[in-house]
Amino acid sequence: MAPDCEVEGGIAAPIETQGLRGKLTPDAPLAKLVWFKSGGAADWLFEPADLDDLKLFLERLDGDLPVMALGLGSNLIVRDGGVPGVVVKLGKPFAGIEAGDDYTLTCGAGAHGILVASTARDAGIAGLEFMRGIPGTVGGFVRMNGGAYGREVSDVLIDCDVIMPNGQWITLPAKDLQYTYRHSALPDGAVVVRARFQGEPGDPEAIGAKMDEIGEARENSQPLRTRTGGSTFKNPPGRKAWELVDAAGCRGLRMGGAQVSEKHTNFLINVDNATSADIEGLGEEVKRRVYEHSGVELEWEIQRVGRP
Repeated sequence: MAPDCEVEGGIAAPIETQGLRGKLTPDAPLAKLVWFKSGGAADWLFEPADLDDLKLFLERLDGDLPVMALGLGSNLIVRDGGVPGVVVKLGKPFAGIEAGDDYTLTCGAGAHGILVASTARDAGIAGLEFMRGIPGTVGGFVRMNGGAYGREVSDVLIDCDVIMPNGQWITLPAKDLQYTYRHSALPDGAVVVRARFQGEPGDPEAIGAKMDEIGEARENSQPLRTRTGGSTFKNPPGRKAWELVDAAGCRGLRMGGAQVSEKHTNFLINVDNATSADIEGLGEEVKRRVYEHSGVELEWEIQRVGRP
């Protein structure tokens, strides 16, 4: 009897696939799934049918291979040698959002930030407008303490549900994530599947106006219609990364097909079929020039994963 899980290419799967309902793809190209449109393939890409399917898959995998969750791929460099182990892509089954009577929002990890903010607006829940400015999904910005326009996830997160690499489901209160700037203590390989956010009562019209302000500010200041990865470097304490990059003379700097954006110097863009090595190499060159100019050691905000 054929397995329920679709495994492309006739290659033996790393686990028993009977009873799985998602799609498991070997040697799966990832460039099309990330904003930079560059990088290699995943050894395996699993797109679960739903929460139970993901749980069963990880139970069977039982930590034998590394696991990485992938959302929108907006803050990510996938290196040209590809990603070892399994990349888990959470799609529409993980994008649900439900508003609670106590001004909470329960969101699937695959929900986009703009949808979270819009749902909160429609429910009269204020305090989540900043998510309109985060280019990513709930899973990614819970892991990375994503933020924009003066607020971050740690300000509003109540708790999150995660599935550990062995398939165990646990709920982690926000304090257990030990949030710092663009960082959490979420274990490697743990897949965020749901999060609860605490808002406050608000007027939908006022919330919508604030979201419009955020959207307009992004449009005016960031290279949104390019192949980019969002903010490249963390803002050092009391400083702005883009100002340091600009002062070091890096506006418009190129390496291969990669370029420092002239519109916003904390963005790298793929202007001419850049490899991930071009993009990462350009970032390292920017770091070097900034340190040489100002003595400030910039830290990557974009995640870089996989084999060189």
